Amino acid sequence: MPKARTAKPSGPEAVIFGARLQQLRTKRGLTTQALAEAADMSPSFVSNLEVGVKVPSLTTLVRLAVALECKVTELVRPFDAHDLQTLIPKRK
Repeated sequence: MPKARTAKPSGPEAVIFGARLQQLRTKRGLTTQALAEAADMSPSFVSNLEVGVKVPSLTTLVRLAVALECKVTELVRPFDAHDLQTLIPKRK
């Protein structure tokens, strides 16, 4: 029997985005299934976005913002200064 593959996050920006998406979804009282239906996506794709395995395209960001009734900027803004340091490391 083949070994199950464990997907890894795409990078820190994907993880931060996923956390933001999950926070907004739960704040609005939506399940992954409900958000997926509202955004015309599969529940597994939404789940992969939330855990940082997938990185959204611009079209995906717009669909999610419409489904969540928020601005795209609300989806992509970092949580705090630590996130900014993670996303944009200082040059040496």
